[in-house]
Amino acid sequence: MTVILLRHGRSTSNTAGVLAGRSEGVDLDDKGREQADGLIDRVGDLPIRAVACSPMLRCRRTVEPLAAALCLEPLIDERLAEVDYGDWTGQKIGDLVNEPLWRVVQAHPSAAVFPGGEGLAQVQARAVAAVRDRDRQLAHEYGGEDGGEQGSDVLWVACTHGDVIKAVIADALGMHLDSFQRITADPGSISVVRYTPLRPFVLHLNHTGARLSAGLRAAAPTATEPHKDSHGEPKGAVPSSDATVGGSTG
Repeated sequence: MTVILLRHGRSTSNTAGVLAGRSEGVDLDDKGREQADGLIDRVGDLPIRAVACSPMLRCRRTVEPLAAALCLEPLIDERLAEVDYGDWTGQKIGDLVNEPLWRVVQAHPSAAVFPGGEGLAQVQARAVAAVRDRDRQLAHEYGGEDGGEQGSDVLWVACTHGDVIKAVIADALGMHLDSFQRITADPGSISVVRYTPLRPFVLHLNHTGARLSAGLRAAAPTATEPHKDSHGEPKGAVPSSDATVGGSTG
């Protein structure tokens, strides 16, 4: 199963330098709306089976054009919601950098708990659970109990927020949460993780280019490959849970 992790388009809070958090009514700005419309060309020709998103308005606005083009109803998942920044919500980033907790968020985020809000470790736990649960559901619905190991991959989109995406990517890379600030997820960017029974593979990170399809299609398993072995894998091919020794064959 392959999840396209989409960060919402640029919002009015992004341009204002304000930590929006779970503030109500934070919408996309003009650039963000362009990014949302552009998603149709970026990923619309891929066989996407489902679209899930955070309940925040900026995420719902981001997926609306793509979901409409794909004739899919976005699934709202509370576990993909923005971090509950508590008392930090709505404050200027320039003011927050002077808070003692700011250094903890930067250097030791696994210990960071926002006053009146949640901890980043909690965020990672709920977000990873949301992605993996949806993966299992789609594997059962489209790919079988083996999660697509026989060559049937399923693509789906999860539209969420920067820190949420960074936490999911850190988990997929096997990184400690304390290293997640090394990851970037810009507004409107796409990161892609393919989950297999053995391990996840990070296929794209912070992709902001015009087209996603070429590299993603090349990474997906082939459902109609002839001459399979006793395990259902194409003869001479690397099992889909294994990395190619020596790097990519592309």
